[in-house]
Amino acid sequence: MTAPTLRPTDNLRLGALFAVLAAAAFALMAAGVKTASTLVRSELIVFFRSAVGLAVLLPWLLRHGTAAIRTQRLGGHLWRAAFGVCAMYAFFYALGHLHLAEAILLTYSTPLFIPFIAWAWIREPPPPVIFPAIALGLAGIVLIAQPAAGVSVSPASVAGVLSGISAAAAMVSIRRIADTEPAPRVVFYFSALSTAIAAVPLLWSWTPVSGQTLALLIGIGVLATLGQLSLTRAYALAPAARIGAFTYVAVVFGGLLGWALWQERPDGSSLTGMALVVACCLLAGWRPRMRAAGRAA
Repeated sequence: MTAPTLRPTDNLRLGALFAVLAAAAFALMAAGVKTASTLVRSELIVFFRSAVGLAVLLPWLLRHGTAAIRTQRLGGHLWRAAFGVCAMYAFFYALGHLHLAEAILLTYSTPLFIPFIAWAWIREPPPPVIFPAIALGLAGIVLIAQPAAGVSVSPASVAGVLSGISAAAAMVSIRRIADTEPAPRVVFYFSALSTAIAAVPLLWSWTPVSGQTLALLIGIGVLATLGQLSLTRAYALAPAARIGAFTYVAVVFGGLLGWALWQERPDGSSLTGMALVVACCLLAGWRPRMRAAGRAA
């Protein structure tokens, strides 16, 4: 099996760095959503997450003008937005009904699906090293989530898995258009569309919020936008199958936040799982140098 063809602009190391930054931002956002879900309805959380992202991008739009959002890849943006909106609604539902570690575990099953969706959709076959990396990552996240995960299947658990599949498709769709579409433009189209969709339920579900809750909702939107921009950049820098494995780090961050905010103390299994996640990332980023050395000779 051949490895994915690298483009001249591909940079795995920088892509991995952006993926880890995105993981940290998304884990913080997830903790914020879990807190906010006890204060306001989920429709309000989804709206502010989208609307704040759009507001953050408005200065960029004003500075660069309408030329910045002119695109010949509208269909690609629509695919990315459709998958992204599905993932967001499913993830927020899971966060409101599950423990933080369990919700992040199910949603960040994304890297398990990315290599196969990328293979089928954009003809990017995963290199052989990806398969043991995925096995390590799966074992790690199971060990991390073991204290919070139950044996029964709930609607929230199903929503978490669907969120992971939808997010995987969204990330691969970014890779499809990244050769012509910069990260801010991709995020702008997604934010604009998701804000319009999320505004509809507010016609019957809007409720006033306190200043403290409003600050929390705005913070969720800012973190989500930072994570989205970083992840979009990551998938533009390197093949989807390789970058996908690095998003496992979000589970580690989620475990740390669960311990700090809700006293979800990691046991030996959780710590072992975190070590496996790190190993997964290192293995996913490893590439043999024999071929490069042969060329140099």
